[in-house]
Formats: sequence, structure tokens, C-alpha cells
Amino acid sequence: MPSHVVTTATQSYTCTVQNGISLKIREFLPSGAGKVFVVTTPDVHALYPDHLAGFEVLHFPGGEPNKRLSVLESLADQMLARGADRSSVLVAFGGGICGDVGGFLAAIFMRGIPVIQVPTTLLAQVDAAVGGKTGVNLQGGKNLLGSFHQPHAVLIDPAVLHSLPPREYRAGLFEVIKHGIIASPELFSILAHRSADVLAQHPEILEKIIDESVRIKAAVVSADEKEGGLRRILNYGHTLGHALEAETNYSLLLHGEAVAYGMLAAGHLAVITGHLAPEIAAELSRVIHLYGPLPALSGITPEALAAHIYKDKKTIQGQTHFVLATAIGQTQIVPGIPHSAVVAAAAAALA
Repeated sequence: MPSHVVTTATQSYTCTVQNGISLKIREFLPSGAGKVFVVTTPDVHALYPDHLAGFEVLHFPGGEPNKRLSVLESLADQMLARGADRSSVLVAFGGGICGDVGGFLAAIFMRGIPVIQVPTTLLAQVDAAVGGKTGVNLQGGKNLLGSFHQPHAVLIDPAVLHSLPPREYRAGLFEVIKHGIIASPELFSILAHRSADVLAQHPEILEKIIDESVRIKAAVVSADEKEGGLRRILNYGHTLGHALEAETNYSLLLHGEAVAYGMLAAGHLAVITGHLAPEIAAELSRVIHLYGPLPALSGITPEALAAHIYKDKKTIQGQTHFVLATAIGQTQIVPGIPHSAVVAAAAAALA
């Protein structure tokens, strides 16, 4: 039963990877827990009714367009109507969007209650559920309202991934690729050379890539809880990815697909600025495309994406900080890249 401990200034918790662990939520409740509320989507609830039996289930409608304060307020009102108090515990049972919303609700309900993250998509298992980032969107950008709220526990069940549509599974693999690029040549090599096994969810390979991704995320979060330094490497591919999501009104691309485009742009940008050899960038692109196809994009201009980038949280005092690969497993955070280079990299990724 692989597990990884996240230790921050505020708390320590375990991320456990185990088949069937999503049926054992009660074993991980904090002592003295009151009512347990589960935030999930109707479709996920329908797939896993036995997992959620006996809990107060709140249905989040799902989707990036619903990741808004108005929906959060509705969920909070439902909790209050059903008797929630400061002893209550919230369980976020679903994909990354559900985890973001459930985590943020837990962070602000009565100034904070415990949350247990039970991610049911690959993307959430390897990234979103670990690290305490929560939030909702504004029209102008993704996750611009949010809080760091570390979970009480993270329960990662590879067995639930078999219910994912193939596109959702592949979208999660792009976040796994990200972890390989920024911190693990071994993980990247598995993705580069065993794509058939990865796509077929070969049990041993699936557990390996999830475990290695969680190990990387847990180590980075433990070293830098609130993105003051090292944790920024986890944003690799997300700068242009978030811009694409905003430009397409969060309706065309899954998050992992947007990150894939963002990683393609980051590869081009690293070559343009002299941080990465062209042949390595070509290998990064080859591996990303192994796990496609990516949705076609039309009517989106590089200039429009660049405009969104400068509204991103990673832009500080007018200067955007880009995470660029310098080798497989190594990155550098580079500020002050010329606007023309950003536009050129975005154009190359969209081509």
C-alpha cells in the first residue's frame, strides 16, 4: 500500500494509493467528527452509491462553468439546512473540479472544517487532490478566488479509473507527463516507451505512474506549501493552458488537454529563449502526442492567449514567470520573457 506524507507548517497528512480505499472513507475520519458531507456530481454518485451510503450527499453540477461562487454559496446553504456545524467533515468525491470546489467549501465554511479528498479521475489523483489548492473561477481567469486548505487525508483508488471515459483518462496522463518532465526522467521514460501498457491501464504500470506522481507532488508541497518558490514548477504547462481554458470559456478542453497544449508551448518557448535543446523539445512533443488526440482549435489567436497570460496568478507586478524545462527532469523559472517570444511559442503550439 504505497503512501506519501505531506508535511506543511499547518499539518501533516497521508496520501494513500490502494485499490478499494475509496470504500473505506469512515476509517479516515478525524476523531470527534460530526456529520459527514460529500460533495460529488450526480454521475459519480450514480457510479458509486455504496461508497457514499450513510453520508449527507451534496450534488455539485460539475464542469468548469459551474466552478463559481454562486454554486459554492448554494452548497453551503444546503449544508447549513442539513445541520452542518464546526464538527462536520467534508469529503470531496470526484474529479479535480469537484476537489477544488469541495476543498474551497471546506476552507471557508464556518472558517474551516476538515476535508478528505477522494479523487476519482487520474488527473485529480496525480495532481489536484494533493497539496491543498482550492478555488473557483472568475470570468477573467481560472482559480482566481481560492485558498490553501490542506486535506485531512487523500485516498487514491486506482480501481475507480476503469469507469473513466478514454478521453478523461488520457487527459490525466498529460499531468503525469508533466511530473516526468519537471522531476522524474524514470517516469518520463515509462511514458515514452510503454505507452500501450499505460493506455491499457496495465495494473503494475498504472500504480507505478500514480505513485511516482504523488511522490513528486507530496515532496514539492512539503518543501513549499504556498508556492513561494519550488512549488511553482508544478505550474509547468499551466500558463498557456489556463489561458486556453479562459479563451474557450472552459467548455472545449479538459484541463489536462489544455495543459498538454501549454506544455507544447513551453517547449517551444524554452527553445526560443535558449533554455532547451531543440531535439529534447521534439521528444517532449512526441510523448505528449502519444497520448492524444488533442481537440482541434480554431479561431484562437496567439495574441489573445498572450493577453490572458498577463492576467494569470503567475503574473506579478506585470511580469509573468514561466516554468521552462532545461532537460528532462529539470526546470527553471524564467521571468521577463519578451512578449514577442510568448506569442511565437503560442503560435507554434496552436499550429
